[in-house]
Amino acid sequence: MTRDTLERRQVWVYVAALAAGVAVGTGVPQAASLFEALLWPCLALLLFATFTQVPLVALPAALRDGRFVAAVMIGNFIAVPLLVAALLVLVPDDPAVRLGVLLVLLVPCTDWFITFTHQAGGDTGRAIAVTPVVLIAQMAVLPLYLWAFMGDGLGDVVSASRMTTVFLLVIAAPLVAAYATERWVARDAGRKTLIRRLGWWPVPLLALVLFFLGASQAEAVAVARAIPLAGDVAAVFLLFFVGAVLLGFGAGRLLRLPAAQARTLMFSFATRNSFVVLPLALALPPEWGAAAMVIVLQSVVELFGVLVLLWLLARHRTG
Repeated sequence: MTRDTLERRQVWVYVAALAAGVAVGTGVPQAASLFEALLWPCLALLLFATFTQVPLVALPAALRDGRFVAAVMIGNFIAVPLLVAALLVLVPDDPAVRLGVLLVLLVPCTDWFITFTHQAGGDTGRAIAVTPVVLIAQMAVLPLYLWAFMGDGLGDVVSASRMTTVFLLVIAAPLVAAYATERWVARDAGRKTLIRRLGWWPVPLLALVLFFLGASQAEAVAVARAIPLAGDVAAVFLLFFVGAVLLGFGAGRLLRLPAAQARTLMFSFATRNSFVVLPLALALPPEWGAAAMVIVLQSVVELFGVLVLLWLLARHRTG
């Protein structure tokens, strides 16, 4: 199997892994703590492998195309949050669910966004170049957006010390390790095979994360409470995906961008960084466990949406 084939079929791999995890967790509930313990190092390894596919050492070069970078940044950090604000009125009035929705919809994707851009005939080079800028920016602005949407009450739920520990160990440490790996690889052309090999890791690692997540959370009260709301939340995620694609299409037309760049904008706006914010949701108190499952639900809705979008774009290119 080629890497491209694996990535094209990844949605089915993820759905199967999550379903298997829930089945195992339901059958062996006493092992939930073990699965949760295994989840954290697997998440850290997933983010390390994902970050190695982001050209962090090429950050200065990303800023050269100011017009395209500005379109990506304004769209993701001004237009998309306004779309989220409009859709928030449709989200069930459950604080954990609303926090999960905000966590996942406010951060643009930095991993499979590049893969989908390539598959859609977008400008992969610009997608790769702008990704480090987007990654750093979202880490800076996410706390501000959460405070703006959730208010001061968020501080009563979020443990600053626990969040800081999770951020440093599960997000920041893999990011620094990925940057060091890229610098090491850049010194010798023969080492580039390491980055290519690491490119195979995200799909199986993400499937493993979903398995552990399903197995550890299957019996949680918060998950059971979230099930009746799943249809409403999924509808919001679907509306977001459609709205974000239209935003990208409109921005491309407004700026008169080439078709490849316009497609890159569409995927940048429509895809979200679900498994970068997942550790933050898992660090919440147990009664807020629905936030993590909401993030997983968004990734499933997004993947099916992307499959449809890729099919539509392929028809447009051949029609």
